Amino acid sequence: MNPLLSRLQPYPFERLRKLFAGVTPPAQYSPISLGMGEPRHPTPQFIKDALSNNLSGLASYPATAGEPRLREAFTTWLHKRYALALDPATQVLPINGSREALFAFAQTVVDPSRPDPVVVCPNPFYQIYEGAALLSGATPYYAPSDPARNFAVDWDSVPVEVWKRTQLLFVCSPGNPTGAVMPLNEWQKLFALSDRHGFIIASDECYSEIYFRDEPPLSGLQAAIQAGRKDFQNLISFTSLSKRSNVPGLRSGFVAGDAALIKAFLLYRTYHGSAMSPVVQAASIAAWGDEQHVTENRALYRKKFAQVTPLLAGVMDVALPDAGFYLWAKVPDALGMTDAEFARELLAQYNVTVLPGSYLAREAGGLNPGAQRVRMALVAEAEECVEAAMRIVQFIQSRTV
Repeated sequence: MNPLLSRLQPYPFERLRKLFAGVTPPAQYSPISLGMGEPRHPTPQFIKDALSNNLSGLASYPATAGEPRLREAFTTWLHKRYALALDPATQVLPINGSREALFAFAQTVVDPSRPDPVVVCPNPFYQIYEGAALLSGATPYYAPSDPARNFAVDWDSVPVEVWKRTQLLFVCSPGNPTGAVMPLNEWQKLFALSDRHGFIIASDECYSEIYFRDEPPLSGLQAAIQAGRKDFQNLISFTSLSKRSNVPGLRSGFVAGDAALIKAFLLYRTYHGSAMSPVVQAASIAAWGDEQHVTENRALYRKKFAQVTPLLAGVMDVALPDAGFYLWAKVPDALGMTDAEFARELLAQYNVTVLPGSYLAREAGGLNPGAQRVRMALVAEAEECVEAAMRIVQFIQSRTV
């Protein structure tokens, strides 16, 4: 067996199942889950139609690079969304959802033969970053989020000696779980560090189309152009249809950026067997070509957050995020319980599931930056999310009166 497998930690939902073992939620409350970030709005009918109308594609082996029409759909969307001009032949590549691609990319670019390779990732973080680093033979370094800056990552806290050994940096903007969006000045800081130390930046942007401010989130590619980096040197962005178009089961997205990295990633994926089904390609072309359903989807999230956030803010330290579909709420000190205890008791008494923040982070420097926080995914219908919020308020008030 690969000895590196022993370094992997249990996934958050596995830990959640163990936490909830032996809990029998009260039958008078219907179950409401805010624990998993799985989009639950209906999949648009035109995407379903594109799937069913192209089933003949099942009879063909797909090319790993994807059909030219699909790559052109990617670059057309990038131009409309970010005013970017990328070459569909060399600067984009289809992926089977951002999760598999984030993992595979680390295996492509990390050189474990170099002394003490490091992969830097935010903390809290999406656990795939850690697993990808460990199985590539690197050591993860966890850069903490700063609550005083709306949970922006404190890149300045990373020692120079770590940057010198860094081969890959995972960036998530908008962030999971905090919803923080990186501004241009932070991107410029990372570009300068990349130039100085030679590491690659992987920008996870799967939440980019769910935002609450007037200004849409900045893409890493967009930031590169604004910083005068027209060739996107050492930068790759990861974009997905899952959240944007409510198709998590489609497993479809794309990477874009540095043509040299795209070429190497295509070679890896050819051997790895990561080609996208022609049926999925047809549905993806349709999805990337339509913005109306994305606007409507964003409006649904804005409505939910406008209803739920004020309710919870009356009893918890929680605020509207920059983007994404999570609330990152602090467990009230007055309750005298950990984030895991809060999640277990909330389920036991009110049949509402939330994810302990400590499960989404690692202790570093004696501190787990996710501790005493819980992540709430507002993915259900508005009425269900409001009902969950009201139960949470009742739970907290019953413990603090």
